Amino acid sequence: MSKAKRAGLAENGDGGMMGVDESALASAIGNGEDLAPFIRAAFENGKPETLIHQLKYFVKKKEVEIEDLCKLHYSEFIRAVDELRYVLVDADELKSGLAEENRQLQEVGDTLLRMLDALIQSHGTKKNIMQAIDSLKTCTSVVDLCMRVNEHVMNDSYYPALKALDIMERDFMPVLPARALRQLLERQIPVCRAHIERKVNKEFNDWLVHIRSASREIGQLSIGQASSARQREEDLRGRQRQAEEQSRSGSKELVYMLEMEDLDEDDSQLKFDLTPVYRAYHINTCLGMQDQFREYYFKNRQLQLNSDLQISTTQSFLESHQSYFAQLAGFFIVEDRVLRSAGGLMTSARTEQLWESAISKVTIVMEDQFSRMQDANHLLLVKDYVSLLGATLRRYGYQVGPLLEVLDTMRDKYHELLLADCRYRINDVLANDKSERMMMRKEYEYNMNVLAFHLQSVDVMPAFPYIAPFSATVPDCCRIVRSFIEDSVSFLAYGGHIDYYDLVKRYLDKLLVTVLNEALLRLVRSPILGVSHAMQIAANMTVLETACDYFAQHAAKLCGIPTRLVEGPHGALSAQSVLRNSQAVAHDTMIKLVKSKVDEVMNSTLNINWSPDDPPQGANDYLNDVYIYLQTIAETSQEILPPTAFYKVISGVLEHISRRIMETFLSEDVKRFNIYAVMGIETDLTILESFADDKYRTSVQDRVPMAQPLKSFLAEARQTVNLFMATQPDLYLNPVIRERNYGALNPKNIILIGEKFKDLPEKMFGGGRGGRVVAKKKLIDALIKRLKNEA
Repeated sequence: MSKAKRAGLAENGDGGMMGVDESALASAIGNGEDLAPFIRAAFENGKPETLIHQLKYFVKKKEVEIEDLCKLHYSEFIRAVDELRYVLVDADELKSGLAEENRQLQEVGDTLLRMLDALIQSHGTKKNIMQAIDSLKTCTSVVDLCMRVNEHVMNDSYYPALKALDIMERDFMPVLPARALRQLLERQIPVCRAHIERKVNKEFNDWLVHIRSASREIGQLSIGQASSARQREEDLRGRQRQAEEQSRSGSKELVYMLEMEDLDEDDSQLKFDLTPVYRAYHINTCLGMQDQFREYYFKNRQLQLNSDLQISTTQSFLESHQSYFAQLAGFFIVEDRVLRSAGGLMTSARTEQLWESAISKVTIVMEDQFSRMQDANHLLLVKDYVSLLGATLRRYGYQVGPLLEVLDTMRDKYHELLLADCRYRINDVLANDKSERMMMRKEYEYNMNVLAFHLQSVDVMPAFPYIAPFSATVPDCCRIVRSFIEDSVSFLAYGGHIDYYDLVKRYLDKLLVTVLNEALLRLVRSPILGVSHAMQIAANMTVLETACDYFAQHAAKLCGIPTRLVEGPHGALSAQSVLRNSQAVAHDTMIKLVKSKVDEVMNSTLNINWSPDDPPQGANDYLNDVYIYLQTIAETSQEILPPTAFYKVISGVLEHISRRIMETFLSEDVKRFNIYAVMGIETDLTILESFADDKYRTSVQDRVPMAQPLKSFLAEARQTVNLFMATQPDLYLNPVIRERNYGALNPKNIILIGEKFKDLPEKMFGGGRGGRVVAKKKLIDALIKRLKNEA
């Protein structure tokens, strides 16, 4: 409300005027303002009539003003009215024209509107059609994807099928217009994924069944490759050793050939199909179930491993060990391939967990089965396959130390079984030995029994038939020892020890000392042993001692040790000295037996006429038997014993004969003897000395270092006879002469023997010879008297 209006209202209210201010009311009406305040004020004051009166007054006033104005502009109004009439006429014409035009326009417009409506309808239809086409294209694409999914599933192409399902679900499902199709897909997509999962898992389960049966073949093939590689390695080392030996001997041709030789190794790869594993893991990864599948795979493989580690109850371990270990090898070869190529399906930690579980169980099985075995060949067979298993799995990075440790713990047991077997075979060979020198009629027999063990004394091929100094026992025992070496090397090779020659050497010494040597000593100590048998055993011992060098070299060769490292005393077997000592025992036993035989023959010396009346015409009767026996012993021992042993035997026998002659002189059975009896003994000694000189010259001289003449072992008997036949026996009292001519005599024995010396029969007194003998008797008595005084 304006200030004038408010002032008029206030003046009327406060001053008691009849109504509102006319100027204010007129101003408000003129400005087109709202009259509500004026009306409200009139009713508030209770005088609405006044306001009505004022309004009527205002109307009259305005009418007067209009009349005045009209009067003032009458002509202009008339003119305006005329013009307005003309305008009305024009307007009517214009209206008629417009009506006509409008009619025509309406007619034209109706057609256009109908066309527009048709166009709009067509556009709507087109839009609907385009939408329908788009919808159909979408549905067609979806249906095409569905067909492709079905085709992929039928062709077992599960990954493309899953990718198609993902595209369908991600790109088409939100915009798919067909509700029924969308609902169908919402139901079928999970079903299809579940079907793919089942198919993939079924394939994987089938693979689990297949790979378990295939693992044995995989393991056998891989172990076979390891065996072939080992053989190639052994062949290569053999050629290298041969080349080294050729090089040392001055030949370089083989070295050159070895360097130029192409040694191809078998690089063939094991082939087995892991596609179902890759596919199952990939598909489960696409389904977001990789963790569950990893766990499923690990548990199933763990169950298979536990089943594979069970020992067969229908077969012995010896029969089933190859398939058992091949199954284990195949299992972990597959696991290694899965670890390296399956993209995280297995981790190194889990593979190691499976291996540690398997190795702990396998070692328990091996220890138990090895403890049950009582045959060295069985144990070697299993050990060899276990070592190949270790070599196979070591190539794939598995720690096979525990396997080799088990083999190492079985080392002593194996060799004890091997020793027991060799002991039985050696005892059987010795028991069946005929104690006859071995005859070889063909060169191949010589090669097989002599050259094969380096038993030849010369490098020239002998004439055939060839009679060896040893019996058939020697090559048979050498073959047993050689097989022991090879079996020992086979067990110790490719185990936990890199340098195992010392172990082989130790067990070889044990065989030679505790088995072969002890068996020979038992024969030597047998109470029924004969001289020929003892001699042959001693000869065999000598050859076997020589064979020890071959045994050491053969062991070194099999162990890959250069021969030059075991040549000489530092590489000799300790069994050589033991066999050498046993030879001494055999020689002593043989000498003892020979002496016993000699004693049997020489017991007849008591039947000698010790007081003959005539000089002897030849040797005593007993000597013929002794001489023949000595010749037999000498010939046999000369052929089969080494010169040192021959010297020891013959010298021992001659010394024993000398001692028996002395014992006969000292025997109480010989009460008296005369010079003729001494002459007979002298003849015997001459024959024995001739025998001794002959054997010394042909078999001892230049062959036995520092050897005394064999006849020196008859010295005591010879010097005794010389003393009693000497023209001046009292020269014995001369220390120089005693030392030079009678050093072997004991004065006490001279006294005892001299007291038995008697005169010749009285019929001899008449002759000059009898007088000389009587004089000698006096000289002998004087010598005895002097010796008694010195004593």
